[in-house]
Formats: sequence, structure tokens, C-alpha cells
Amino acid sequence: LSWRRLLLTRGKLKASSRTSALMSGFAMIAMVEIQLEEGIPGGLLIAFSVMTTILISVHVFALMISVCILPNIESVANTHQSSGLMVHDSPHEKMHLYVELAWIFSTGLGTLLFLGEIGILSWVKFYKYSIAAAIASSAVLLPVCVLFVVFAVHFYRSLAQHRYERFYQGIEELQQIASQLESSSAPNTAHNQAV
Repeated sequence: LSWRRLLLTRGKLKASSRTSALMSGFAMIAMVEIQLEEGIPGGLLIAFSVMTTILISVHVFALMISVCILPNIESVANTHQSSGLMVHDSPHEKMHLYVELAWIFSTGLGTLLFLGEIGILSWVKFYKYSIAAAIASSAVLLPVCVLFVVFAVHFYRSLAQHRYERFYQGIEELQQIASQLESSSAPNTAHNQAV
């Protein structure tokens, strides 16, 4: 079970670092390469700059967590057979909160911000040429964002239900073992008292 958690943590951190690097890179390129036209409302430009800054900050924070923790986990996971390192030598249990924070920032909040960035970018880019195109982009993105949130909530609930069932099953197995030990030691106790 400990190795499974270590490998899950490693997988989460790898996915988080890849996702964050990709999305923050896109946002930085979008901010630098965009050709701004005259006459775009100031509020739209402020929304674009704020959204881009928040998006990059969230992903860089998740990336920083991943980059700081992942090498320690990798060293234990990759060398445990040859050097005898044990799973408790890894900081993944103590750093669990940070790993989950990186995972949520990268795959949850960061992805939602990324979708919002695309919507605002569409408005900034198409505002002078076709407001209908910007509206169409928003009309496509709104159901995608809703679908993303519904999927994320469903996924989290399913995962929580699975964990609950596994823990409950483990407790039942421990209770069965305890009752078997009690029943097997009861005849020995009665025999010892008789002697």
C-alpha cells in the first residue's frame, strides 16, 4: 500500500509538472505574441492581463511544488531495489498536502483558468473584427467549462467513494482476522485454565 501511494504521488507530480509547463508556456506566449489593435476596451485588456497573470502564477506554483518534491520521490522509487531504500525514506507522506495542492492547481483550477484565458483571448483578438465570433467562442466555451466542472466533481466523488470502500473493506478484513485470533486463542485459554 505504501509503494502504491508513492507511485501515485509520483504520477500526480509528473502529470502536474507537464500540464503546468504546457499551459503556463501557452499563456506566456499568448501574452507576448498577441497583436493588440486600437480601440479594444480597457476593461477587456485588464481582464486579459489579470487572467494571464493568475493562470501563469497558479501553474508556476504547481510546477515549483512538483520540481521540489519529485526528485526526492524519484530517488527512492528508482533506487529502492539496489540500495535498500524503503518507502518511508520518501517524503511523499509528509508532503501529501503540497502534492494534492499541486495536483488541484494544475489539473483543476489551472485548466479552468486556461479555458477562461481562451475565452478572453478570443474577445481580445476578435473584438475589432467580429463580435459575433467572440460571442460564438464564448458560447462554445461555456458548456465546455460546465462539462469540465461536472466531470471534475463526478471524478472526485467517484474516487472518494472508491477510497471509502477500500478502507471499509480493510477494516472488515481486520475485524475478521481479530475474531479468528480470538476464537483460536479461546480454546487454548480454556485448556490452560483447566490444567
